[in-house]
Amino acid sequence: MMIKKWSILVALLFMLSPIQVLGKSLIPMGHSIGVQLEMPYVMVAQDVLLENSEWLKKGEHILKLNGEKVSQLEDIAGKGESFTLTVENGKQQREINVSAHELVHLKPFLKSETDGIGTLTYIDPETMEYGALGHQIVDSTMKQPPKFNDGAIFEASISQVKKSTPGQPGYKISVVDKSQMPLGSVISNDVYGIFGNWKQSLHDSLHPPLEIIHANELKKGKAQILTAIDGEEVNLFDIEIDKQTDNTFTFNVVDERLIKKTGGIVQGMSGSPIIQNNQFVGAVTHMFIEEPTKGAGILVIEMLKKSP
Repeated sequence: MMIKKWSILVALLFMLSPIQVLGKSLIPMGHSIGVQLEMPYVMVAQDVLLENSEWLKKGEHILKLNGEKVSQLEDIAGKGESFTLTVENGKQQREINVSAHELVHLKPFLKSETDGIGTLTYIDPETMEYGALGHQIVDSTMKQPPKFNDGAIFEASISQVKKSTPGQPGYKISVVDKSQMPLGSVISNDVYGIFGNWKQSLHDSLHPPLEIIHANELKKGKAQILTAIDGEEVNLFDIEIDKQTDNTFTFNVVDERLIKKTGGIVQGMSGSPIIQNNQFVGAVTHMFIEEPTKGAGILVIEMLKKSP
């Protein structure tokens, strides 16, 4: 979430008992990832005016093509001069006739997946489960979390960073190669992040596991963010934690290297692990629009409550 002065503007974010997480250690990550969620329907991504002067409206679902059910973009194809689309808007359905030429040119305005960029927070070396983002993925067309049948995360490389300035949030520009093997699956898309199973080996180059911190152990003062701001390299940057409220906290970026490169917190940094006194604190979840060097986070112990 982005926070404008003292108010929240935009979100950047089965129970375990305390005994289950006591002394638990996780690998803090900080790697940029691309996320892909495959939806169980084909959706209209933006308003489209058809040749017959009818509109396909943003957010509508295409249920059938010539009476045959469609569930992915690849299903929008066939032989013939004309086609009949069964379209649903809420609970109402209607049929629209389109030409073969029009069907081809319609496909760029349709989608059957939701994509996003974020940061990998942790891997549990015992269960090989991961957590990322620290917040829920919301589809930009529907303005709500999408239903999905399958999902995967992929390695992303930072090619450029647009710096944050007061009033103008910056962002990471990432390259995601989906032709490579996924890093992991996506099982859930929850208010505290995305969670799933890690599919790759755990390399020696990863940060060693750290014991997670509990709410009453967090201290004001020095801490570090693990994040990537150039290519795939993950680095530590200095911050200072200044306030805690239950399972959330706020902090200030004080590392001049990070401020020079990013202006502070940027979009795509959500999920970046936070470490204090060699313990795993939590993840970045928010930025303050008017103060980009100021951010907020959630304790990783709270993220674990929502993991599969």
